[in-house]
Amino acid sequence: MGARVALHYNSNRASAESLINDGNETHSKLFKANLNVDSEVVNLFKNVEDAFETIDVIILNAGVFLAHSTHQKVEDWYSIWKKTIQINLNAVGILTKLGVDHFRKNDGGRFIYIGSRAVFRGETEEYLAYAASKGGLTSLARSVARSFGKENIKSFIVAPGFTRTQMAEAFIEKYGEARVLNEIALNSLTKPEDIAPLVAMLSSGLMDHATGSTIDINAGSHIR
Repeated sequence: MGARVALHYNSNRASAESLINDGNETHSKLFKANLNVDSEVVNLFKNVEDAFETIDVIILNAGVFLAHSTHQKVEDWYSIWKKTIQINLNAVGILTKLGVDHFRKNDGGRFIYIGSRAVFRGETEEYLAYAASKGGLTSLARSVARSFGKENIKSFIVAPGFTRTQMAEAFIEKYGEARVLNEIALNSLTKPEDIAPLVAMLSSGLMDHATGSTIDINAGSHIR
């Protein structure tokens, strides 16, 4: 769509670079940050703001999907809980606060939060933290829509099902692709390319009157 994109990565710079190279995005830039560290989250936003001056859309799609069975010792279980909440929700909260501050100074903007079907159907017992983090993210996004609409700040939630990303590869390797396919109504797993057009549409402003809405993209695995 010709947008200048600030691409965030933590450890896989080569993957982030490939997005720029594949799309000939000469005006887009890479920014490194570990979302498990509060100071790096704050610096990420400030670095993007310094480089781009004006931010129109913030897409909050980073996340971890870490198993922590309730059969583990509480210390080990809680360690994964804290890391998941920190990356999937606390970092999102910081970026939301900084984003609201920025949008207020620049006549508005849009947040797009990548949630999960887990919010509405629940998750299995080894992914309680993931489900809780996405539930918090969804409530946050709805509250942003209600609270700041008069300031020209819009907020949307996209709720995918199982999507073939790096985050999902460990699950596929452990349980097999057939297990995931058996849960969905279609014949192939959802890919990022299936979600991107919707995110582009939301970014464009053509769906602003859907602010606060949650849009499902889960291949028919959870219909509500």
